[in-house]
Amino acid sequence: MRLFRRSRKSEDVPDPRTAWPEQPVPADAAAAAAKFWEAWFELLPEVSAALGDREPHRVEHDLCTIVEALHPRLHFSLDRGHRAIYSLVLTGQEDPELRPYTDAWKAAAPPEDAIWEYHDSVPPVPDPGEVTVNLGETRIALADVRVTAKVDESAGRVDVTVFHPLIGELRPETRTTMTFLPLDATLGERVAAERLGRVELVTEARDGQLTLLELREMVGRLGSGTPENVGTPD
Repeated sequence: MRLFRRSRKSEDVPDPRTAWPEQPVPADAAAAAAKFWEAWFELLPEVSAALGDREPHRVEHDLCTIVEALHPRLHFSLDRGHRAIYSLVLTGQEDPELRPYTDAWKAAAPPEDAIWEYHDSVPPVPDPGEVTVNLGETRIALADVRVTAKVDESAGRVDVTVFHPLIGELRPETRTTMTFLPLDATLGERVAAERLGRVELVTEARDGQLTLLELREMVGRLGSGTPENVGTPD
């Protein structure tokens, strides 16, 4: 899943000694959400054409603009859906200051249909073991990720370590991505934020390691933190 932010043309870049201008934050989240959906439906024919041609970059700038109008710190992605053909994900990456905006956006969203589904946080994938991601020049199969998990039942949280055999080939700046990407893909962004405690990337295999699906089952047994419903792609 690719996350986008507002793209800026080279001619928009100010003198490097000048701070980026502050983007306005709407005071009324519900009104901003309503404007987003109006703009979305106006742009939808272009979005559908770009996705049909497998060229989502054609609408990236326009989508970034309407997302930024809702709140400048929000991220979004377009991807294959679980229940529909496509999904639109808008996420504040579990920042509590952004929750009113994603909540308002979700509340104002149209009903899902066979073409589109909508998520206000990154959802889990049906089977993370089938996902391969490119981190720099290294292809990482999530099927090879192993985790250890220590459950604190009183707190309803799990401390985990994350290991992959190719971790030594990753650059330092990509290791943070490798730490959290498999967990978000397995549990969904919101459940991962609610149910995971300390998260550590390790460079050597450890005893008692679990697959990502086994971690999903363990977290699901904690009760109300059961991962979001995961469907089978069409």
